[in-house]
Amino acid sequence: MIQLKTDVEVAKMRLAGLVVADALAAVRAAVAPGVTLRDLDAVAEQEIRSRGAVPSFLDYLPGVGYVPRGPGRNSFPATICASVNDEIVHGIPDDRRLVGGDVVSIDCGAILDGWHGDAAVTLPVGRVSDEAAHLLEVCEGSLWAGIASMQVGQRLRDIGAAIEDHVRGAGNFGIVADYGGHGIGTEMHQDPHVLNYRARPRGPKLVPGLVLAIEPMISTGRAETVLLDDGWTVATADGSLSAHFEHTVAITADGPWVLTALDGGASALSSLGVPTPATA
Repeated sequence: MIQLKTDVEVAKMRLAGLVVADALAAVRAAVAPGVTLRDLDAVAEQEIRSRGAVPSFLDYLPGVGYVPRGPGRNSFPATICASVNDEIVHGIPDDRRLVGGDVVSIDCGAILDGWHGDAAVTLPVGRVSDEAAHLLEVCEGSLWAGIASMQVGQRLRDIGAAIEDHVRGAGNFGIVADYGGHGIGTEMHQDPHVLNYRARPRGPKLVPGLVLAIEPMISTGRAETVLLDDGWTVATADGSLSAHFEHTVAITADGPWVLTALDGGASALSSLGVPTPATA
């Protein structure tokens, strides 16, 4: 079932979204050659807990929610997902050290007062190749194209279509089909599933109170993925570089409100000619 939020509930989600935004900003500042993925995880956890929130991902089990790790449990063991180079999503932070030229995708979630925020960014480590820089630019651009399409009266399919059109117009990239965005609210993952490409079904209408996590994932190669032996990390099947960007977005009568962007999405959306709510 799709959970629609009241204005008061969306305002609470905005507070959770700001915690995520600040945690990602802290991680961004810490990313450098020689830093370990576990170091970045500690930075994010400290920021989230210092704000009175708790990490959404730590001890999370798909389809179940929070499950403390124990015998037979494969709940997620960290605060962030940290995925390097060909790793697309759900990478487990470990003691690997970042190297100049890497790209690292950081996915972060937080719960505040029972409401979730969820966002992701792919960051360059030092100086990266032109190919990698272009990949990141296109993926982030496709995120904003998808968000810009989130107008009252449009359909769910329009989001994926906008993402696909942006990616296809920018080069020969693989659009990951096995993973996508989702509804979000009192649970991290809710209906509906949000595809990152044009689908045949139009899907439900976009209405005020609908909150979605939009998260395109693309690669410099093919779209096929593989699940690694840790049971979590998803990588490109052909070893190509990948990127992942995400924001939690509320649909309002006045336009999309990006709950996990510090400015509510105003800067990026205004450059696309898209209005945002005064509350942003």
